Amino acid sequence: MKADEKRNRVLWCSIAVVALVIALALSLKGSKGLQWVISGLTVGSIYALVAMGFSIIYASTRVINFAQGEFSMLGGMLMYTFSSQVGLPAWLSFILAVTVVTALGAGFERAVIHRMEGASVVALIIVTIGFSIFIRAVAKWIWGTDPVKIAAFLGEEPLRFLGASIVPQSFWVFGFTAVAVILVFLFFNRTLPGKGMRAAAGNPDAASLVGVSTSTSSLLAWTMAAALGAAAGIIIAPINFAAYSFGVMLGLKGFAAAILGGLGSAPGAVVGGLILGVLEIMTAGAFPSGYKDAVAFLIIILVLLVRPQGLLGKPEGEKV
Repeated sequence: MKADEKRNRVLWCSIAVVALVIALALSLKGSKGLQWVISGLTVGSIYALVAMGFSIIYASTRVINFAQGEFSMLGGMLMYTFSSQVGLPAWLSFILAVTVVTALGAGFERAVIHRMEGASVVALIIVTIGFSIFIRAVAKWIWGTDPVKIAAFLGEEPLRFLGASIVPQSFWVFGFTAVAVILVFLFFNRTLPGKGMRAAAGNPDAASLVGVSTSTSSLLAWTMAAALGAAAGIIIAPINFAAYSFGVMLGLKGFAAAILGGLGSAPGAVVGGLILGVLEIMTAGAFPSGYKDAVAFLIIILVLLVRPQGLLGKPEGEKV
């Protein structure tokens, strides 16, 4: 109980940090501060989805998947192909794009990660980096280097709110992220496969003794992460142009959010993503925009120095 109470206190403290960052942005620049918050939460929601992919795989397999950003890139590019080039309806294009990327993630887990059971952490990281480079090279060959634009789901006329502008696509980002967070929470806390994945992450040997398949848990983790990554790339593409290279930075930002919130913690991924998004937009508003990309790397350094397990993560020695 003491551990649960401690984690609850940390969770509320993390939520308070998010609220403090938002309040700071609002107090600094008035309506411009509100614009920072809206833009930051939009970007932060995407970072949260990518970070959840990192955390789900790490929590289940202890693998850091540096191809997570490429899942998002593929989602956006496939959405462009199905909707703009093939001419399919947006809803069908969305389903097809997510399905293709999900199948790719599951196939990679079966073909490579599953066969490398027992390999060192370094070897697994190198494999995911190589997979990322391979996906990017294939995407460049198929789609070229020019960015592509996907039509917004609800039109592109911005809405005005207290002097700030909100693009309609932001509502899709907020809504999808909220639904994804709820579904992930329910999956891990209310379903037998989800509870099995948590058990396998905490103690694989004990989980195997009670019939939990670590192999199935790994496959489910990669499948979920690929689906989340693809969806993130699709819903952000109408706001930012999609390109074969855009998964690199998105993956790094998602990784930074996961580190900040606690690698392996889905709630931490959400908190970390929102904090990173707002801080990044505030930096872009206060300084030359090129400095905003440094925020993610600065956060990684500070968190690893001060609190390596992140805001909501567990220290390596703590048992489930």
